[in-house]
Amino acid sequence: MKKENDLRGVFGLLLPEIARAVSDAGYHTPSPIQEQSIPALLDGRDMLGCAQTGTGKTAAFSLPILQHLQNNRRMPKSGRPRVLILAPTRELAAQIGESMAKYGKHTKTTHTVIFGGVGQHPQVQAVRRGVDVLVATPGRLLDLINQKYVDLAEIEIFVLDEADRMLDMGFIHDIKKIIARLPKKRQSLFYSATMEPNVIELARTLVHNPEHVTIEPEKPAVERIGQKVLFVDKGNKEELLISIMSRKKMERVIIFTQMKHVANKVARKLEGAGICSAAIHGNKSQSARTKALADFKAGHVRALIATDIAARGIDVDGISHVINFDMPVEPETYVHRIGRTARAGADGDAISFCSAPERDYLRAIEKLIRTAIPVDVEHALHCDRAMNAVGADAKPGPKVRQDRGKVTVNASGRARHSGGQRPPRIRSRRETAPQRG
Repeated sequence: MKKENDLRGVFGLLLPEIARAVSDAGYHTPSPIQEQSIPALLDGRDMLGCAQTGTGKTAAFSLPILQHLQNNRRMPKSGRPRVLILAPTRELAAQIGESMAKYGKHTKTTHTVIFGGVGQHPQVQAVRRGVDVLVATPGRLLDLINQKYVDLAEIEIFVLDEADRMLDMGFIHDIKKIIARLPKKRQSLFYSATMEPNVIELARTLVHNPEHVTIEPEKPAVERIGQKVLFVDKGNKEELLISIMSRKKMERVIIFTQMKHVANKVARKLEGAGICSAAIHGNKSQSARTKALADFKAGHVRALIATDIAARGIDVDGISHVINFDMPVEPETYVHRIGRTARAGADGDAISFCSAPERDYLRAIEKLIRTAIPVDVEHALHCDRAMNAVGADAKPGPKVRQDRGKVTVNASGRARHSGGQRPPRIRSRRETAPQRG
């Protein structure tokens, strides 16, 4: 078995107790973002990183944070964390918390994760006991700040993760309120999958003379993904899905819908057909989302029905199929969706259902990927009208609404910027105590 002194590259800069945890996790060679980031972060530099989930980004900032805390030990103060990591979704926040625990298990560093959708009392108790690292979503963090349970006056390192998704979800005002409470003297780390003008504008308010690291997203191994599109009337999609899911080779399937209520409906239909399924989206309680993901990973659930935001940051190996029950509004989203299969050298399949009002979405996708997706016309529910739709017939009607929290089109056809909606508070007494690591 390899020891920590077998670690290569920048991992050799780590303290023995942190290096041992990295080795325990089975990592010995750093990823490109870790190789490029860790030395600068260990030197206390600010970071402006363009990288997606799955590049090793979380370890790239977690390891230097742990090293800083280990080199500058002091007892945590009640309600006054030393490190703040902001994430857009509950799932991503939880995964960052897991990374802190994994890499800090041989240190005395403490952390806790706070987010909405569960009762705040256990989180308040954890913060009161004092933690070194606070991982949080913006809404719940502001709630606890306003209630005087959290004070950011002693933050030494601030991480804003997935900034582009934060803006997409309408968190800009919350983020600005949080930034205003941070001490001016701090190390700031800013990560985003894209660097659009609004993202760059936000970054300029955060980082000073930063180290720039850009990691190109790993392109899905398209040659290993069997893509096809099935044209179908919108009202027949559920019947078509049940027919496809009844095949034995559909082992572990993630099904994407645009809207939350559609995800729920699809899950109910599949369950009614005897196909173990679970839906995951922002309106689900945190305990329901955690259980759905755990059951999917364990193989107890064959189909996970998800909206794009809920699926953000979820990394599950062994997905045999991706099904686009609804075509994505943005063509880039198609690439992200299908990239969840055919990982680690495995093969995979991506199946898309396209109704007439979604025909232009498909055309935009094919333009982006510069290839025509093969069409399956042999299925019993094939719809020529959908396949040949053009003009107004190939566009969504005025009542179609995106679930991404960006655009709502009302019955009169007027669009408005919604800025996203937060899931409702669901009270729970589940305990979330401070965790070692």
